[in-house]
Amino acid sequence: MGPEVLSVAEMYRADALATVGGVSGEHLMEAAGFAVARALRRRFGPCRVAVLCGPGNNGGDGFVVARRLRDAGYAVRLALLGDAVNLKGDAAAMASRWHGATEPLSSAVLERADVVVDALFGAGLARPLSGVAADMVAEIARRGLPVVAVDVPSGVDGDTGQVLGCAPQAVTTVTFFRKKPGHLLLPGRLLCGEVEVADIGIPASVLAEVEPPLAENGPAVWRDRFPWPAVDGHKYARGHLVVVGGPVMTGAARLVARAARRVGAGLATIAAPAEALAILRAGDPGTMVADLAEFDTLLADSRKNALVLGPGCGVGAALRARVLAAARTGKAMVLDADALSSFSESPGELFKVLSDNVVLTPHDGEFARLFGKSDGSRLERARRAAKRAGAVVLLKGPDTVVAHPDGRAVINANAPPWLATAGSGDVLAGMIGGLMAAGMDAFFAAAAGAWLHGAAAGQGPGLIAEDLPEALPRILTALFP
Repeated sequence: MGPEVLSVAEMYRADALATVGGVSGEHLMEAAGFAVARALRRRFGPCRVAVLCGPGNNGGDGFVVARRLRDAGYAVRLALLGDAVNLKGDAAAMASRWHGATEPLSSAVLERADVVVDALFGAGLARPLSGVAADMVAEIARRGLPVVAVDVPSGVDGDTGQVLGCAPQAVTTVTFFRKKPGHLLLPGRLLCGEVEVADIGIPASVLAEVEPPLAENGPAVWRDRFPWPAVDGHKYARGHLVVVGGPVMTGAARLVARAARRVGAGLATIAAPAEALAILRAGDPGTMVADLAEFDTLLADSRKNALVLGPGCGVGAALRARVLAAARTGKAMVLDADALSSFSESPGELFKVLSDNVVLTPHDGEFARLFGKSDGSRLERARRAAKRAGAVVLLKGPDTVVAHPDGRAVINANAPPWLATAGSGDVLAGMIGGLMAAGMDAFFAAAAGAWLHGAAAGQGPGLIAEDLPEALPRILTALFP
């Protein structure tokens, strides 16, 4: 399956286009139910299964699951929310093919069950779960029953990942054709368990018409744009990153520069106040050091084609002035940490000089200081912020979103908890800045940096920020042999 992520509306359109192209709705529903039954059989041996069906197409999938499992020798009980006579279309057709008992939805169906199939509501649910459906979710949790969810766990909003009232914790979720945002955004991602994307016969060609602007971040998104060095290249062809450092937190700039060099920048220079120069010169021998008093000269040097400003710099007017001066050169730039907080009182001053050659990398607190508090999912907030700023926005978190001003976005889902350590954000800024210095487009550099950052943290417990750049050679070698 490709990395494309479809909204609920886009998935409905993909279904419709497949039907227009000759794939019947009954075929799609039969294939969907078969895929769920197959996933359950792979995870659980012969057992007693309670299949909970809703009144729409998700319930129709459930009828197929029940039939397929019973044919495979599983003991199946099926319960329906509502009356079977009210089912319509393909769901009604699938219900007619089920020759077992159809019970009313109640906790009785859970008696002696080993596994529950949640086919109550799909990703398009627009209201909180209530009544007997909510009672069933609570009872499943009380009994500790494993759940296999059809499309999404009922109660999870497919577009935002938010929980509408309540939702069961699934061990496996089987969705169809492509993932939806709710499979990747928290808390939905955590409730889905392992997500399996099943091919149910929708041709990939429908994507050309749907044109989804969202993808799950990974090498498939940016591998072809990665700035791998040419055989006849040289260090200057790989770019020269300038990292603005501060007088006290000198480690931040050093982490940025080391990450940038590891990821592919040909050269890196840290420009810092005079009192920090001795400490910086005692650091990595491959990183150059310059007096920040020469900042204008550094900006005027065309060979120095990218900058990272913010980590360890200190919030204030001096940093604001340097950010504005750098932005006016049109050079590629990453603004992180203090560079963002320095504009909390005057964000418009910053936004008017930015372009899509700039990446902003706020965490939630910095995001709120710069863009204010706003409603919506992380995806919606990042997209609005990117459009407002006119720059690429990477909203950091366990479900990091990278958004372009034109609406394109990726959701990054590979960040482990070990990244919650001092300096890891500085390393991320350095990875992105290094890729931009090497010539990678800002949006794809931010996406690649976010994924590589998560992959580098895969070494697990005991990780500190200094370990992250050292993992890059292994990861990059595997990606680009």
